[in-house]
Amino acid sequence: MTSNHPQPPVAERRQHLVPLHGITRFDPYAWLRADNWREVFEDPSVLDPSIRTHLDAENEYVGAIMAPTQTLQDTLYAEMIGRIEQEKTKPPVPHGPWLYYSRTEKGKDYQVYCRRRKDDPLAVEEVLLDCNREAEGQKHFSLGTCSHSSDHRFFAYTVDLNGSELYTLSIKDIATGELLAERIARVNGESQIVWSADNTAVFYVREDDDHRPVRTYRHVLGTSGAEDILVYEEKDEECIVSIHATQDDRFLCIDSGNHETTVAYFFAIDGSDQIPHAAAPRSEGVLQGTLEHNDGILFLLTNAGGAGEFQIMTRKLRSSGDWHVFIPHRPGVFIQNMFVLKRHLVRLETEHALPRIVVRELATDAEHMIAFDEEMYEVRVVPGLEFDTPVLRFVYESPTIPPRTYDYDMDTHKRVLVDETIIPSGHDPDKYVARQIMAPSHDGVEVPVTLLYRKDLSFDMPPPCFLYGYGSYGFSLPAEFASSRLSLADCGFVIAVARVRGGADCGFGWYTSAKRMKKMNTFLDFIAAAEELVRKGFAAPRRIAICGGSAGGLLVGAVLNMRPDLWGAAVAQVPFVDVITTMCDTSLPLTPQEWPEWGNPIDDKDAYDYMLSYSPYDNVSARPYPPTLTTAGLTDPRVTYWEPAKWVAKLRHANPDGLFLLRTEMEHGHGGATGRFTRMKEWALTYAFVIEALSGRLTQ
Repeated sequence: MTSNHPQPPVAERRQHLVPLHGITRFDPYAWLRADNWREVFEDPSVLDPSIRTHLDAENEYVGAIMAPTQTLQDTLYAEMIGRIEQEKTKPPVPHGPWLYYSRTEKGKDYQVYCRRRKDDPLAVEEVLLDCNREAEGQKHFSLGTCSHSSDHRFFAYTVDLNGSELYTLSIKDIATGELLAERIARVNGESQIVWSADNTAVFYVREDDDHRPVRTYRHVLGTSGAEDILVYEEKDEECIVSIHATQDDRFLCIDSGNHETTVAYFFAIDGSDQIPHAAAPRSEGVLQGTLEHNDGILFLLTNAGGAGEFQIMTRKLRSSGDWHVFIPHRPGVFIQNMFVLKRHLVRLETEHALPRIVVRELATDAEHMIAFDEEMYEVRVVPGLEFDTPVLRFVYESPTIPPRTYDYDMDTHKRVLVDETIIPSGHDPDKYVARQIMAPSHDGVEVPVTLLYRKDLSFDMPPPCFLYGYGSYGFSLPAEFASSRLSLADCGFVIAVARVRGGADCGFGWYTSAKRMKKMNTFLDFIAAAEELVRKGFAAPRRIAICGGSAGGLLVGAVLNMRPDLWGAAVAQVPFVDVITTMCDTSLPLTPQEWPEWGNPIDDKDAYDYMLSYSPYDNVSARPYPPTLTTAGLTDPRVTYWEPAKWVAKLRHANPDGLFLLRTEMEHGHGGATGRFTRMKEWALTYAFVIEALSGRLTQ
C-alpha cells in the first residue's frame, strides 16, 4: 500500500471465547454486536457511539477508495436511468366497477396507487396512495402491502420508515381522503391484509417482541389496536405465520410453519367460524402450500404422500374425510404454485429449469399449456382481483427481452399484449446473446448456467465475467430481463447466473439436495460453474467477479475461502457469513425458524461441525482474497449489520495487504435504499468496483 493511499479502519480485537460441543471459538469482533440491537432497529440514533464510529470510518474508507471511479459511476448511473420508463402506468386490474392500477412519475422514486371507473373513459383518476408524498422527509420508506375493501370504500396499507421491517398499518377512507384514527404498529409487511366479508374489519399479522410474525388478529375499523381480537397464535418458536385470502374471497388462509413443515388453516371471513380449521393435521416434513376454495371444494398444493415435486389434492369443505389426488405428482415436474378461479385451475410448473403455465377447465378436466417458443425465458402469473373471469394475466421476459404483459383468454386460448416495457434509451435484443450451458459438478450433477453477452464480443481472449448466485430456501433465479446488467455487457462482460442447488430452479429436489447436511453442494456447484466458464472460454481465473446477497452472500463468502484463486473481485451484499454465531443466538428474529434450513448447532454437534466447515467468518485465513465489496444495513433484521462488519474486520486482519470494503446503509435495512433511482446508484457503485477491480486498478 502506498503512503498516500487511504488507510483502512482497524477494528479493535477483544478477547471473546465461545465454547460449545468441546470446541472453543475465538470471536475478537463480537463487540460490534450492539447489546441494544432491538432498540437500534427502531431508532438507529441509540447505537453505541464506538460502533457507529467504526461503521462511519468504514463508509469513509469506501468513499476514499471509490472516489477515483466517480466519473465511471456517473456514466453507469446515467445509462441505467436511461433504461427506466420514468412515467409508467401498469395495466389496470378490474374489480367490480373500478380499474385499479399504479403508476410512476418522472423523477420520482415511488409508485402512486390509483383507480378510475371502468366504464367511463373520461372518468377522473382517484389517487389512493402517493408513496412519494408519504416518503417526503423520511430517511427510509418502504410500502409493505396494500388492499382495498370489496365495497371500494377503504384502502389499507402498511409502511416501514426505518428499514427494520416493523410496519405500521393505516386505513384510509377513500371518499373523504382522511385516515382513520387508528395506527397499528409492529405489523408484518410481507403478509397480506385481508378484509372481512362486511368490510368492517381487517385481518393482519403482528410481530412479537422478537420480531417474529406469529399472531393473526382481527381489527374492527374505528377501534384501537389494543382491542383487536386474536384469531390464531403460533406457539412453536421454529414457526412463523402469514395470511392470504382465497381467490373467491370466502376464506382467510393462515399459513404456519417453517422451511420443512407447514399447516394451512382456513377461517370464514363472514364471521361464521369461531376458530381456524386445519386443512390437514401437522405432519413432520409435510408442506401444506397454497390453499384455495371453489364451490364447496378445498384445493391444496402439497408434498404429502411422498410427492417430492408436489401435487394438488382436493376434499369437500365441511368433510373430515381424506384428501384425494386431483393433479398427481410427476417426477421432474415441480408444481410451483396454483391459482383457482371460478371455472379454471391454473398451475405454474417447472421442468428442465423452464417455467410453464397449464390451464385446466374444471367442468371437463380438459387441459392445455400456454406455449412459449424461446429457449430461455421467465414467466409469472399476475393474480387478479376477480374470481369469475376467463382472463389470466401473465408476464413474459427473457435476459434479452424486456417484460411483456399479456391477458390470456382461457376459453378461446388467445393472448393479448396489454403492456410492454420500453427502454427509453433504446434496446436491440438482437445485439445480445442469451444462452445456457451445463456445468458438471463434483458428483456429476449438471448445473444450469445462464449467460448474457453482446453478440459482437470477442473471445480471442477470455473476457471479464460477472457470476451471480444464491442457492438457498428453494428460491429460483429467474431468466429475467435486468436492464442494469446491460451496462456490464456493453463493457465487454459475460454475465453468468449459476442456478445452483439449494434453489428450486430444477425442481424441489434441487432445493432439498443442498440444505442442512448437504449445504456444501451449493458451494461446489458454484465453483463448478466458474470452472466450466473457464473451460469454455467465457472467463479466466482471476477475471471472474462474483456476487450474491443475503444467503447468496454466504455463498460468496464460502467460495472465497474454498477457491480464492478463481476470483478477481467479490461483492457480498448483506451477507449471511457468521453462520455458527447467528444460528446459536436464539434471541435473533430468524434463528429458530431457520434451523430446518441450516440445522440446529446448539443441540446437534454434527450440525455444528458441518456449519463450522463452511462458515465464512470461521474459515477466514491468510489467503490471496480478491478485492471485496461488502454491504450491510444498520436496521436489517434478517442479516444483522454486525455479521458483515465482523467478517470484513477479520478478512482485513488476516490479509493486511488485501482490499476489503464495507459499506453500511446507516438508515436502511436488508434491501438497502428503496427508491428506484437510489437503487441504481448502488448498482453503479457495485459495477464500477467490479470493472476497476478486474482491470487491476483497485489492487493494493
